[in-house]
Amino acid sequence: MADIKFIADVNVEKPIVDYLSENGYDIKWIPDYNCEILDEDLLSLANNEKRILITNDKDFGELTFLQKKLSAGIILFRVKGQSSQDKVKLIKKVLGNYGDKLFNHFTVITKKKIRIAPMEDIK
Repeated sequence: MADIKFIADVNVEKPIVDYLSENGYDIKWIPDYNCEILDEDLLSLANNEKRILITNDKDFGELTFLQKKLSAGIILFRVKGQSSQDKVKLIKKVLGNYGDKLFNHFTVITKKKIRIAPMEDIK
């Protein structure tokens, strides 16, 4: 699964980025490039490079589903009050159990469940 490429939004905690990098994933972390990037530009960058976007920003749900902006895939953390180490455990679980379903899907991670919605219908 390490052939999946990711891009992490400015609001994604560094331990998550470090975990992915240390486990052989190709990941770009936006603070290393441009902290001022607009959401639409970030989504375009992710699409152009065929990277799954990891974010804590629910605005990407609106961009994807309401404004019909296609995406290579999005992982949205909807986890309040959890440590970044807890989020690392959650991303590890998602990759282990659903790694083959992340591309072209909108994945929402909460404390209690993981929801994965296909994005083929967005056009």
